[in-house]
Amino acid sequence: MSQTLTDRPALIRARRRAQRNPADFLQEDAANDVQERLGLVNRTFTSPAVVTGHPAVWARSFPGAKIVEDADLLDLESEGHDLVIHGLSLHWANDPVGQLVQCRRALKPDGLFIGLLFGGQTLAELRAALAEAEIALTGGLSPRILPMGEIRDLGALLQRAGFALPVADSTVRTVSYGSFARLLQDLRAMGETNALTARNRRFMPRRLFPEAERIYREAFATEDGRLPATFELIGLTGWAPHPDQQQPLRPGSAMSRLADALKTVEINPERDD
Repeated sequence: MSQTLTDRPALIRARRRAQRNPADFLQEDAANDVQERLGLVNRTFTSPAVVTGHPAVWARSFPGAKIVEDADLLDLESEGHDLVIHGLSLHWANDPVGQLVQCRRALKPDGLFIGLLFGGQTLAELRAALAEAEIALTGGLSPRILPMGEIRDLGALLQRAGFALPVADSTVRTVSYGSFARLLQDLRAMGETNALTARNRRFMPRRLFPEAERIYREAFATEDGRLPATFELIGLTGWAPHPDQQQPLRPGSAMSRLADALKTVEINPERDD
């Protein structure tokens, strides 16, 4: 039996600790992003549900929605909702496709799914600094930051889960910190600390974080000495299938050439001349 990615009890403990003094600005950004997306949809949703590990933020933004814990088995009724939102927690799922399938099954026909999660560029600077420091001090490398998916792969998951008209997009936000300690403090206050099942449970050398900070500053600090931290938010959108939905054209069924429409010359990449 394969090992699960996320230590769920450890994740829950981290989120509970974060509630004492939360840093919810990225969760709030994600909730605002979903509201903006919904503003572009010409429809009123009457039975929404939000899957989240941060219920307070999402309940404030969507007061009429059913709030559902992002457990492995989601508390969602089959075809019980016309809108399901997965609120910036899908990156912790042990079975992302299974989560998406459960969300699709919870949608009424032609219901809308919107998911937000952290993508592969997230904390790229911290990953690099910690990895270099740990290799230098111990000669090895242990899992410290959650591996996160790339947009192309995540978009393909929507198709695997059976969504119609799937779309994936990405937004990158850079947060500037005055100190390395403040960055780590914010990650704890977000509940986004190391909850990997394969994490190293042994004490690491005391020099690890000072060395990581030195590397971070040398490689990434701005001219005024601040430390940038990248957060990539990937948006996933899909619809529960319905026969009245717009359907993509079959390959080769176009009635006119794109080159003609653009008034340009078509180039055949296989030509030798």
